[in-house]
Amino acid sequence: MRAVSLWSLEAWRAELNALGVSGTDEMPLPAKGVGLCWELGPLSGEAAHALRDVVQAQGGAVWLSAGLADRTAELGRALVVAFPWQVDAILRALHDHANPQVAACGRAWQAARQRLARRLPPTRIGPLTCEWGTRTYVMGILNVTPDSFSGDGLLREADWLKAVVEQARQFAAAGADILDVGGESTRPGAQPVPLEEELRRVVPAVRAIAGELEVAISVDTYKAEVARQAIEAGAHLVNDVWGLRMDPDMARVVAESGVPVIIMHNRSRPKNAVQEQRLGGRYVGVQYEHLMRDVVQELAAQVELARQHGVPDAHIIVDPGIGFGKTVEQNLELLCRLDELHVLGYPVLVGPSRKSFIGYTLDLPPGERLEGTAAAVALSVERGADIVRVHDVREMVRVTRMADAIVRAGVESTVTPSHTAQNGGNG
Repeated sequence: MRAVSLWSLEAWRAELNALGVSGTDEMPLPAKGVGLCWELGPLSGEAAHALRDVVQAQGGAVWLSAGLADRTAELGRALVVAFPWQVDAILRALHDHANPQVAACGRAWQAARQRLARRLPPTRIGPLTCEWGTRTYVMGILNVTPDSFSGDGLLREADWLKAVVEQARQFAAAGADILDVGGESTRPGAQPVPLEEELRRVVPAVRAIAGELEVAISVDTYKAEVARQAIEAGAHLVNDVWGLRMDPDMARVVAESGVPVIIMHNRSRPKNAVQEQRLGGRYVGVQYEHLMRDVVQELAAQVELARQHGVPDAHIIVDPGIGFGKTVEQNLELLCRLDELHVLGYPVLVGPSRKSFIGYTLDLPPGERLEGTAAAVALSVERGADIVRVHDVREMVRVTRMADAIVRAGVESTVTPSHTAQNGGNG
């Protein structure tokens, strides 16, 4: 089950091409106001034709994947376009359909619509209460490393712990809602950091920040022991770039600690990483059957892993993994279609800051990607990002607040003045 944004004629035709539909060059974009279209499946040929009959009877339109239309394939997918009131009637007709696969498809569709429509419950991250949907929160990056791709690794400083606290103080004063402390570079081609070294970097940094500032602190790690000790030192959130899949103990540690977790999509493989001296590392040749479908399905599986270990829904945040196992073109598409991730029913974090897709698009090294990052952050806010993770906190707080003010103009805010003052404002 996937919700598909109808944002351009080219994207619409690409969706039809992915199904194997012929003659797409002449197909117009569906009418404005139709809302989302829906990809349903996998379906058998019999179920797909039965589904099409129901949808068309209510005035909707259906395209079936190659092989379903002529019944030469056992399984395939359907793309459905209908106005919201037509969808209501379609779902009522599907509810008790004689074909159990069609009825199950209707239930999945209804559940997806409910996830999109529901107001997400607040998430408590230490001293910060995130009221999702009222504004976009800003996470500032604190790299306690000597080799950050963006050149801001604080471990190079002689008194690095003092430097960490000072940067944390500056970020908080500039409006950062969350500080993300990481001790291992995750740039393409970076060498893994041994557990003891990561502990030596991260735990003292978290403890020092927690002792000086009343601010939400995240630990950026995929190692369960680092997460456990960082939480004991004062961290309030775990940011796992491998989405609980690298360390089998991570889901248990997160559940038992009672802190929220950011579950990121990641297909990074060393064989796909290439380096360019001026622009840095990027991924090439990464294959997806369908980018958005694969990302949504894989994130859903990672979320289910967290839930099976006892992590409550209100503690889950998802991240599409910009820059992690995606080519430049795939990263651009993922940002453009960020709103489709909301079908999962969880807050969305996005981290485009200074990344190589910006550098390779603009032909700029990491230190000159401020404007490209600003564009990516502003459009992420427009596409519904709940948190943006950034290096340049002062500038990106301003960008985020301005984008929020535009996106939410005319919409009655639920943010009180006291909430605005405490959490940095909503523009």
